Amino acid sequence: MWYLEGINLFGRLCPLKSKESEALTKPRTYKVGDLIYLKDDPARYIYIILSGRVRIGRHLDTGEEVTKAILSEGEVFGELALAGEDIRRDFAESMDNDTALCQIHMDEVMNLMHTEADMSMRIIKWMGLRLVRLERKIELLTFRDARTRVVEFLKDAAAYKGKPIGTETLIKTRLTHSDIAKLTGTSRQTVSEVLNKLREENQIYFERGKILVRDATQIK
Repeated sequence: MWYLEGINLFGRLCPLKSKESEALTKPRTYKVGDLIYLKDDPARYIYIILSGRVRIGRHLDTGEEVTKAILSEGEVFGELALAGEDIRRDFAESMDNDTALCQIHMDEVMNLMHTEADMSMRIIKWMGLRLVRLERKIELLTFRDARTRVVEFLKDAAAYKGKPIGTETLIKTRLTHSDIAKLTGTSRQTVSEVLNKLREENQIYFERGKILVRDATQIK
């Protein structure tokens, strides 16, 4: 629901159809490793991904770098500007050479929120759904063991972007085992061990770029 609400909500703004705004909403392209914004940058825009992937991360006081999310086509980021964030607390980095983003200035969004009640309600709903998703991630990282974190990641991915094929669900993904490890708070070795064990148990099958979940309601 959070994913679909984001597409429905911000898809109408990207690109904005007014000629005055055309220059502001022209897609911007990035190569792998390019930084879209840094910690302490002004929070003036929200972004929707047209192609490629973006990593959202944060540097802790200890110097450790934490990956908070890896986002792909159709997803929105930088949205904390809608909640009053003036200065970025995270960084956003392109993960691919074909990353293209639609950049929407906060003034455009705020103007629509003031003039269209429906827009305001949809943004509130979308932000609420995103908060629910964040709370679920915190719960998994805090209270669940490593295998459960990986399994729940697969369940979420199946529900989030999976394609039903009979009783099975196909997840097309460009995430590596290292990427999944960063998102689940585990190690690459642990992710590989869990996925291999699930394959031995015939709960999943995977190859490069694809994970087939036999039954997303029963996997454990």
